[in-house]
Amino acid sequence: MRPSCRLLAQASSAGSTNAGLRPALALLPPIPLYRRLFRAHRKHLPAEMRLLGDEYIKAEFRSHRETENPAHIIGFLTEWQLYAQKIEGDAWQGEKIDPAKIEKMSDQQMGQLYELMQAIRKHSADEGEGEA
Repeated sequence: MRPSCRLLAQASSAGSTNAGLRPALALLPPIPLYRRLFRAHRKHLPAEMRLLGDEYIKAEFRSHRETENPAHIIGFLTEWQLYAQKIEGDAWQGEKIDPAKIEKMSDQQMGQLYELMQAIRKHSADEGEGEA
């Protein structure tokens, strides 16, 4: 992922030129956003969730490191920044995924989501057995 300062500036000012639209989210550059995500996990997540989340952040940022398409970069950074805001505000607990986002997911993304669901269920089952 090699966004230039010009690309990020365009992304953050894109919505401000249209009077009728809500202002665009001011995007953080990748490195500060990466750090913010880890900080949010450290402050707001329990240890076992933090471990899973930290590994996922590392894997996603590594896999998108070489992305050249500006639209993909902006989408990637926007979604991670929204995620950071939700974690910091504790608004994520019990929230369901937007059906429109699910419809836009590729087969690979759906597979990843399914694997995540299985890991969460397994963790919950293991935790339930330990308390019995």
